[in-house]
Amino acid sequence: MNTVEMKQVSKKMDDFSINKLSFTVPKGYITGFIGPNGSGKTSTIRMMMDVWKADQGEIKVFGQDMDTKAKQRIGFVYDDLYMYENFTIDKMRSFIAPLYDTWDPTLFWKYQSKFGLPTTKKLKKFSKGMKMKCSLLFALSHNPEFIIMDEPTAGLDPVFRRELIDLLQELMTDENRTIFFSTHITTDLDQIADYIVFIKNGGIVFQKSMEEIKETFHIVKGKNEDLDPDIQKMFEGIRQTDQGFSGLFTGNLSLFDGFEDRVLIEKATLEDIMYFMLKR
Repeated sequence: MNTVEMKQVSKKMDDFSINKLSFTVPKGYITGFIGPNGSGKTSTIRMMMDVWKADQGEIKVFGQDMDTKAKQRIGFVYDDLYMYENFTIDKMRSFIAPLYDTWDPTLFWKYQSKFGLPTTKKLKKFSKGMKMKCSLLFALSHNPEFIIMDEPTAGLDPVFRRELIDLLQELMTDENRTIFFSTHITTDLDQIADYIVFIKNGGIVFQKSMEEIKETFHIVKGKNEDLDPDIQKMFEGIRQTDQGFSGLFTGNLSLFDGFEDRVLIEKATLEDIMYFMLKR
């Protein structure tokens, strides 16, 4: 079963277009949504949330068109805190809590204590990390089934990024919960993602499980003298330096049998995959 299904979704904007986007977000898993800045990640999420209307195609969330009832089941975490900056957390709580039928005061105070956020300090005085924790606090306090995160770790220090990853793993002990994590910082997803959707220039490059990615994509390193035009065609992308070459390979590794002394083969990270496919 899928929490989200997007079929042939297109939208034309002044200087950018989303082109026949089709992918799914499987229920009960973490799906990473990766791509460079400007590739269409946020635009796609806006259409998913029905903030923007698609020109063409079909978008289903929980098997239906997005409506107010469906939004009650979603927790949204932006890349910034879109709340009244002169409000305190206490004042925001009195404003936001009545909007959700499933608002849970116990969960609110649990996460407020966990994040160590001051409830009487104005939001405009919060640091970047505190604003992200505040966004998470309100997103999680109504116990959402589906959590959408748009670049949540951008500009955060490594310590809080690690804390966030630990929190997401804790949340996923609920097998009915789904997370859609959009980011260009792929190292955050290497540890926790179950599926990856890769978008580039408004179109899907691939959707694969992390197991399939680990089995399919490899980095091959060797000497420049061994890199002739026919061999170059074997790779999805190549980087050359004075020390040698490295390339993204998706074929049968048996092609390198007998050349173990001339090449080094490693599993590709998501960062490797993005780098070489964009370089291509």
